[in-house]
Amino acid sequence: MCSTLIDKYNIPGPRYTSYPTVPYWDNTTFSLKDWIISVKKSFDESNDTEGISLYIHLPFCESMCTFCGCHKRITKRHDVEEPYMNSILKEWQLYLNLLRNKPKIKELHLGGGTPTFFSPENLDYLINGIFLHAERAEDCELSFEGHPNNTTREHLQALYDVGFRRVSFGVQDYNEKVQKAINRIQSFENVKYITETARAVGFTSVGHDIIFGLPFQTEEAVINTILKTKELLPDRLAFYSYAHVPWQKGNGQRGFDESNLPTAKQKRDQYETGKKLLSEVGYVEIGMDHFALQNDSLYKSMKDETLHRNFMGYTASKTQMMIGLGVSSISDSWYGFAQNVKGVEEYEHLINEGIIPVYRGHILTQEDEIIRKHILSLMCHFETSWDLEAYHFSELPEVLIRLKEMEKDELLEISNSQIRVTDKGRPFVRNICMAFDLRLQHSKPETQLFSMTM
Repeated sequence: MCSTLIDKYNIPGPRYTSYPTVPYWDNTTFSLKDWIISVKKSFDESNDTEGISLYIHLPFCESMCTFCGCHKRITKRHDVEEPYMNSILKEWQLYLNLLRNKPKIKELHLGGGTPTFFSPENLDYLINGIFLHAERAEDCELSFEGHPNNTTREHLQALYDVGFRRVSFGVQDYNEKVQKAINRIQSFENVKYITETARAVGFTSVGHDIIFGLPFQTEEAVINTILKTKELLPDRLAFYSYAHVPWQKGNGQRGFDESNLPTAKQKRDQYETGKKLLSEVGYVEIGMDHFALQNDSLYKSMKDETLHRNFMGYTASKTQMMIGLGVSSISDSWYGFAQNVKGVEEYEHLINEGIIPVYRGHILTQEDEIIRKHILSLMCHFETSWDLEAYHFSELPEVLIRLKEMEKDELLEISNSQIRVTDKGRPFVRNICMAFDLRLQHSKPETQLFSMTM
């Protein structure tokens, strides 16, 4: 990839799992009352036809991985499991109390932290508690994130027995020097064992997460990791750029010096080399930084043009409403967003008081909804159009002016009522979306809020 383009467009930018992005939520006009109204409206509109999604955040980890930007609590005390699970189920009940009838769950995902920090028995208890007052959609998909070092056959069997069929394992990189820098020591043998065990238990989609741009990581290390991945052939891959955001509170990204990180050019070389190898194996690029074999539902959703993106990343199906349970979880009612408090003790206290533990959020304006349509379309399908009146907004001419330079650089093509991202422009899709991001354009941050786009 041309180093001039990398230098030109390698700037801080959102990953666009939402619009508006979290730093640009209008908390001054947001209220819990407005959030509840938006939840009821969305549920009544969509539950019978689409169902809803659930994201459950299980924040506990036994050790700190220094590449991680997620919200977590480091502890080796497993007596935290039971009270936290009970709080999750109480929060779920608070939402159930708002809903007109029984929710139909289409998608449920356990994230973290480390979901497999919890015992198999407790995970079984949690999921059965969720479905005690909910229905499963006919095409319901249950998935979880597993740590190769502590996910056991018992974990896999317990989750399989309650309906889980998809799992993703965090691999990151197999190079020992890189693993030491990010405090994530795990052998290829561990990953191989748990991948094969998941398939033997009956999981039909096994994914791996691989990161490029890590400290001390070289192009040779990425090649080695992908060649090892080829041996196991996971059904889907997240192959994404390390997001260096050490300024965020609670972040552990301070275990190495920034001079140990690859340059932007080196990162893109790692990605392009990895992408080429994955293509040779049979993986198809899905959206941004995701790959899947043709048997996987993510590939099928791309072909059917039903691919969706939300706070969980790319997903094979869309639901209008996604409820996030647990500390720091973010919910999306389609008309608004809400994020839970980040402290475990505060979260459990509010739940015990019968209060939905939201501490910030945003209710979308009509303009927000239009911009979101364009950004979602670009992120999922690499194109967007405004041939319908519903896709027009007042500043569209200014957006097109901002995109002219990218058009000159052959990153996109603009017609009378459509933008199409070129193959050359796909690595720059975040930059293209930024041209549409009116809240970002109207209020450029004085300090860095986002990771670099390259």
